[in-house]
Amino acid sequence: MTAVQLTKTKISQGVWQGIVTNTGDTKPEIEVTHQKEAVEGISITHNADAGHWVLAFPIPANAIAEGVQTLIICDKAANEKIGHVTLMAGEVLGDDIRAEMDLLRAELDMLKRAFRRHCLETM
Repeated sequence: MTAVQLTKTKISQGVWQGIVTNTGDTKPEIEVTHQKEAVEGISITHNADAGHWVLAFPIPANAIAEGVQTLIICDKAANEKIGHVTLMAGEVLGDDIRAEMDLLRAELDMLKRAFRRHCLETM
């Protein structure tokens, strides 16, 4: 049997949505967890015309917090992870992004100098 596949479609008004395929007409057993706690309100509906299942669940309020939060999406029948949702927020993240941008700028400047030196030497 082919493994269950999950494709994200959108997040809107605090609800994550995706498409679950490779289950045929059998309703998939999906579990979503955040910090090892099950997320409530999971909905799985069959779209017979398209031949897939639509998975939707609300992003829990406790997952909206400083730093990086991850929700894990698992196929319970196969006991394997099929996807995840990563949420990033807060001031702490801003400092990380600014530091990373400074490093990227420094690396770009170094590459520009090396490229210019290479061009002068090969002329």
